[in-house]
Amino acid sequence: MPSGKPIGTITRGTTHPNRLRRVDRWMTGTQGGLLKSAAHPLVVDLGYGGLPATAVELHGRLQKIRQDVRVIGVEIEPGRVASAKRLERPGLVFQQGDFELPVPGQPILVRAFNVLRQYREHEYAAHWATVQSRLAPRGLFIDGTCDEIGRRSTWVAVSAEGPVSLSVSMRFGAFTLPSDVADRLPKALIHRNVPGERTHAWLQAMDRAWLAAAPQSSYGNCQRWIAMCVALQAEGWPLLSSPSRW
Repeated sequence: MPSGKPIGTITRGTTHPNRLRRVDRWMTGTQGGLLKSAAHPLVVDLGYGGLPATAVELHGRLQKIRQDVRVIGVEIEPGRVASAKRLERPGLVFQQGDFELPVPGQPILVRAFNVLRQYREHEYAAHWATVQSRLAPRGLFIDGTCDEIGRRSTWVAVSAEGPVSLSVSMRFGAFTLPSDVADRLPKALIHRNVPGERTHAWLQAMDRAWLAAAPQSSYGNCQRWIAMCVALQAEGWPLLSSPSRW
């Protein structure tokens, strides 16, 4: 377990209950098998902020997949940790730290939401590398961003070898075009939304496919979204999973 001064800076700490429900559903769904097969189901909620609500919610949701899951809320500001201690329970603890992850053992999942946004573009890669070095075999670091109430959300899943996937999750009615999510891209991608970059091309392709799928809206927004994904996949974009997941 690493020791010494925490690596990182204190965040604003703003958060709201249920703000991270979208990524939590992805963790229990898409990554449920990873959690079930882990020899030591250790999960870290990194930089949970001024209130520990998201860590408490994460523990409750993951327990439905793996009863013996251990969730550690890691926060750099000692006052926040002291305040969260009253909510500890079997399988859920809080401690001071940051990207160095001063936890016992190697986590199978590390979630850091709205943490890396405060850093400069050239800094995020070093923090990724620090977390990657602490992951369990097959473990994932989930670096994401969402709006204040969790209606627009994106996250990158990163293994020890590098980025694995980008997820986009938005509430219908919270966007006009899919590219409206651009200001919630992870730090690794938000500056790539300019012409000539693949991130920009991807968002533009989503917009075109969404508009072209407008006739499907008579069957509901879910069917329109699925039609958009089918069109994107036909264009060669490497979408993962299947329509049931889309």
